[in-house]
Amino acid sequence: MSCVGNFPEMLKVDQSCPVELHPEFAARRHVTAFVDNDFLGRSAGVLLPVINPATELQVSEVEEADAAMVDRAVRAARAAFSHGPWPRMEVAERQAILRRVAALIRENARELAYLECLNSGIPMRHLALGQIPRAALNFEFFAEFIGQSAGQVYTQDSRYLAIVTREPVGVAALIGPWNAPLALISMKIAGCIAFGNCCVAKPAEHTPLAVARVMELIAAAGMPPGVVNMVCGRGAVTGDALIRHEEIDLVSFTGGTRTGRAVMAAAGAGLKPCSLELGGKSANIVFASADFERALDGALLGIFSNNGQQCLAGSRILVERTIARDFMDAFVARAKALKIGDPMDPATDVGPLAFRAHFERVLAFVDVARADGAQLLVGGARAAGFERGFYMQPTAVLAADNRSRICQEEVFGPFATFVTFDDVEQAIAIANDSRFGLVSYVWSEHMQTALRCGRAIRSGVVWVNTPMVRELRAPFGGVKDSGMGREGGHSSMQFYTVEKNTTIPVVTVPMARLGVR
Repeated sequence: MSCVGNFPEMLKVDQSCPVELHPEFAARRHVTAFVDNDFLGRSAGVLLPVINPATELQVSEVEEADAAMVDRAVRAARAAFSHGPWPRMEVAERQAILRRVAALIRENARELAYLECLNSGIPMRHLALGQIPRAALNFEFFAEFIGQSAGQVYTQDSRYLAIVTREPVGVAALIGPWNAPLALISMKIAGCIAFGNCCVAKPAEHTPLAVARVMELIAAAGMPPGVVNMVCGRGAVTGDALIRHEEIDLVSFTGGTRTGRAVMAAAGAGLKPCSLELGGKSANIVFASADFERALDGALLGIFSNNGQQCLAGSRILVERTIARDFMDAFVARAKALKIGDPMDPATDVGPLAFRAHFERVLAFVDVARADGAQLLVGGARAAGFERGFYMQPTAVLAADNRSRICQEEVFGPFATFVTFDDVEQAIAIANDSRFGLVSYVWSEHMQTALRCGRAIRSGVVWVNTPMVRELRAPFGGVKDSGMGREGGHSSMQFYTVEKNTTIPVVTVPMARLGVR
């Protein structure tokens, strides 16, 4: 699913639309570009509404950054990189500021969770326990990482020392998605600036509120002006202008595969390195040798957490035939017991989908599944009892064949597809029969089965007997249509820095003296 959404025929904000307020936290009513540590003043630009998916009421508006506004943000980043203190600071100084950013995120966690929930519909429990702490951890992790990284010295040729150092690349365009706005774009920002780069971040136009607030926290932490900037708007307008800007040196994008192709093409025109984390249709393989209850817990978390809107969702649940009926029956019973409701309620398991067009698209896959001969096991409709909001019942189908559309296309919602298999080789073949390859899950207490799957499945990550775990030291990313490049400690260092070889002779090395007779 693309992180670049559209508001068809909705380029003007309805000023009469009620704006929701919280007694303790207020959303920024008008989100503009953030440049040189401050929000720009309002202009006559295109306005995009920010909608609370739980109520369908407008909560804010985004002023779309056009090419001129993007240029202003990029040039601020370029000036900070070329002339500012950030790339030239001692590592300890950068570490101190990154740690202050993390501390401010933790101090303001309740507000950030509220803002994120307000414009995304992600359940508050998921935000409070996962995504907001993760945003703080991203800055803490890279602060620690840069204090431990080192260069290299080659001494094999006794006449020379070849000293290899890493230097920041320059100015990065960081484009984040709407399904985990702060957690994912903070990973990009922290990984980028820790090594001395400067950046322009673009959150999704649907979900700018928490990211905009973090811009203020970054400035309050003592970040020099121009190091971290933000522009908002649709991909075809703001994103395209950002990627193609002559002063952008590299691009990191998380979103849908189709949009990723356009991003890479635009970046490639300028020979700009590009890191892409794209879509997924991940296989969640449950063997008869699995711990049944843990596998059941993992399968439910893998598809219904974050409202099912995650590229790493275990959306294709492959179950060994001998336990398939029992497993599906237990899954359906648990799915029916999930609490659908107000994402602000800490007891809510599944909240609304992010915006109307996406909600309608996910619902449409129920008809797609039926047309492919799938059997509806649970859900399949708008959730009852809600006059407003993009609420969908947790849904699962039993597919007739892995080649059906419901097994091959990313749905990006609370929609699980079951497929049965007979042995490990068939399970691996089904798992690999996909154009995606981001993550995969394997549930088995039989070590040889787990190791066989870990070696043979074509995905960037294989999780064995565990749901989603992001080890920040390890690389994360996909293969095939799930993207290219990796994020993580060493992987981010490789992307956001360039190697420099400085060679110094340690003895007087004879040289030919041209022109001397």
